[in-house]
Amino acid sequence: MQPAPPAPPAELRHRTVEAPAGRLHLVEQGTGPLVLLVHGFPESWYSWRHQLPALAAAGYRAVAIDVRGYGRSSRPAATDAYRMLDLVADNVAVVRALGEESAVVVGHDWGSNIASVSALLHPEVFRAVALLSVPYAPPGGPRPTDVFDRIGGPGQEFYVSYFQEPGRAEREIEPDVRGWLSGFYAALSADTMPADDEPDPHFVAPGGRLRDRFPNGPLPAWLTEEDLDVYAGEFERTGITGALNRYRNMDRDWEDLAPYRDAPVELPALFIGGTRDASTTWMADAIQAYPTTLPALTASHLLDGCGHWIQQERPEKVNHLLTEWLATLQK
Repeated sequence: MQPAPPAPPAELRHRTVEAPAGRLHLVEQGTGPLVLLVHGFPESWYSWRHQLPALAAAGYRAVAIDVRGYGRSSRPAATDAYRMLDLVADNVAVVRALGEESAVVVGHDWGSNIASVSALLHPEVFRAVALLSVPYAPPGGPRPTDVFDRIGGPGQEFYVSYFQEPGRAEREIEPDVRGWLSGFYAALSADTMPADDEPDPHFVAPGGRLRDRFPNGPLPAWLTEEDLDVYAGEFERTGITGALNRYRNMDRDWEDLAPYRDAPVELPALFIGGTRDASTTWMADAIQAYPTTLPALTASHLLDGCGHWIQQERPEKVNHLLTEWLATLQK
């Protein structure tokens, strides 16, 4: 008698739930312990398209959200509606709206920051945290805008400072969303990023645009024309302001999180970064500090030759590391 074939994967399920943002759109797949997936800039739930089926197959309820300001989620008009405390409150509301008591939270890029602060502020809700690309650095230190103003130095401006002024980056991006996104993704992908001796795409020349330093070549290997259509279609419909407003709240976050200055995240944790990602090279000291800042860290992985879009550049490896780590947690 032949064994029964494996069951087909569960369908992706789209839904919206109530949250402090107003409405949050999410996509879920699978059943079991909840794993909440939080994307970064400039992406959407779609950046987790490779992880949703893998986590579902491993016995988890995988849920990828559109962060407020993105996709089908609400886009509050006020700039200060995108402060970190509001995004953390959205995450808590999603867990509750799904009828769950707790979740493992996984974040990439800005989602990594949102995930780590969610774990820091609400360990009663988030029982473990996985951080992709952007390392955990405890709240505190100098005011963020003061730091960013110094990073560029004479003759160039750091991209975070460039994003701070309302309307400025919008004027660059929104006339050609698809072209801008393709260049931005390529600039931070291992197989298409500029060579070390070329101008750094994280900086803007005086009077210039960020896209002036983007590569003019093919799409990165991980990004198909159809994938780019999905991302571009969302931002062409919603605009880019909601996404950029995350950058415009960093000083507010610094003030809001002052009571947690130097606080470690004491939950079980995982970090996965790429060796060719500026986030891991610029923040190498934060990774070295993990014994103090992430005392329950299970493992820290740097994927050789990988860029910033780690779960899309190396989906199979990231899926393996995530499911292997999740299996060590008590379900």
